[in-house]
Formats: sequence, C-alpha cells, structure tokens
Amino acid sequence: MDGSAMVETVHELRPKAAESEKITINLGFVDLGHIDLLVAEGFYSNRTDFIRTAIRNQIERHGDAVRQSVARKAVDLGLRHYTRQDLEAARDAGTPLHIQVLGLASIATDVTPELARAAIASVSVLGALHASPAVKAALADRAR
Repeated sequence: MDGSAMVETVHELRPKAAESEKITINLGFVDLGHIDLLVAEGFYSNRTDFIRTAIRNQIERHGDAVRQSVARKAVDLGLRHYTRQDLEAARDAGTPLHIQVLGLASIATDVTPELARAAIASVSVLGALHASPAVKAALADRAR
C-alpha cells in the first residue's frame, strides 16, 4: 500500500481550552497615540503588550483587595473544569453545586442541559464560562 492510499483518522480526546479571552476596548486618540509612541520607542513590542502590562499592573496594585474578596466569597481562583462525573456525583448525592470562579469555569461538552440543571444550583463566574450553548441556556436563570 502506498502512502497516498492511507487514511488517518485523528480524534480529539478533549478540546483544548482557550488560554485567553478576546476583548475589545475603545480608546481616545490621544491615549492611543501615547501607546503608539511607547511602542515606537521600544518600551513595548506592540499595543497588546502595553495593554496586557497595564492590566497586570492594575491587578497587582489591587492584589490585597482581590485576595480578601476571593477569601471572603470562597471563590475558586484560576481554571475550574466540571466533568460529567462531577455533576453526576453532585446530583446523586443531593448536594447541588454553587459554582463560584474567578478565571475560567468550563463544563464538559458531554454534560446535558438536564444534568446541569439537576446538579448546579448557582453559577457566578468572573472571567469566562465555557459550556455548550444548551447548557448555558439551561443555567441562565441560575447565573449571578
């Protein structure tokens, strides 16, 4: 058999989660000009580098307040993935989940809207929630 007759099937076992979320901002021309000047002078590699650095600096500046709020609200910080098995266990135990995440919360693609409603009492995500459109719609009235 020659190489042209071979067919290879690749199955993605788990979709790769996005490592960032795209946002859009509107800036005044003067602010944009200042950014472009700093890029041109070599302080930053591009506009995005400047904006990311500015955001990180502000997050660091308010770090103590964020840490206190995270502790007070018992929020999961970072990435939190909920599998079908996680949700089935919560449903079967009769202890619905109160999802509170600062970062990225994701719900597995094999979770049905019915399972999500049976297992999740509330959802509060500061950042991004990745779930199927059907699961998001099923949880819409539980989002805070």
